[in-house]
Amino acid sequence: MPDIQYYKEYSPSLGRDMEFKIFGLKGKPVLVFPSFAGRFFQYEDFGMLEAWKPYLDDKRVQLFCVDSIDGETFGGQGDVHARIERQEAYFRYIRNEFIPKLFDYSNFINGVPQKIFATGCSMGAYHAANLFFRCPDVVDTLVGLSGVYHPRLFFGETDDPLVSLNAPLEFLTADHDDAYWHDIYRARLVFCAGQGAYDEKMLDDTLALKNLLDVRKIPAFVDIWGRDVTHDWPWWKKQMAYFLPRVLDF
Repeated sequence: MPDIQYYKEYSPSLGRDMEFKIFGLKGKPVLVFPSFAGRFFQYEDFGMLEAWKPYLDDKRVQLFCVDSIDGETFGGQGDVHARIERQEAYFRYIRNEFIPKLFDYSNFINGVPQKIFATGCSMGAYHAANLFFRCPDVVDTLVGLSGVYHPRLFFGETDDPLVSLNAPLEFLTADHDDAYWHDIYRARLVFCAGQGAYDEKMLDDTLALKNLLDVRKIPAFVDIWGRDVTHDWPWWKKQMAYFLPRVLDF
């Protein structure tokens, strides 16, 4: 079992305490987002660390498992703008508070700066993709499993600009400067969805993302698994174990 550290810190962006765990002694920093309304301990509880064990044991990766506030945003009720504003506050927490601390910690432990490997399952894949497409300068590796890549599923059809800002699918249709596309093209990208129960919407969004990546000629490995592959942790663990060599063994 890898070394585990637990932290609870106040977030000015969110106005509340946020918790997270770090697994491993050193290595490439991996930012792990939980699934829908999940907690920072979810990755550990559902056995996902087993897929990472060879890399944790070799001190090649260090996992930073963050908390979510999906219950207040995507899973909340009421005014759309208030909920998407809360999501934007969560994004600020991740980008402006958590990531600088992650970099400080990782750079000190490893002695060399490294960009982030972002990942997650279900809504965790959404958060990882939202971070990458908005901030490709801090992320160079992304593995998204069974993700939704546009928040209209939760907010409906709306012209609220904050919803568009938090829609990974829209970032690939927008105009960006050359530095943005340079970082996008240099990243290692993996997206996966199954064709089984409860992965239908995630499959649709993954295929839509593949189409946009193809149009932009952005290198990415988009893998669609079979009809027996459901939206659940046992399959995500198998998928992660399958994909990790593709992005870490090079």
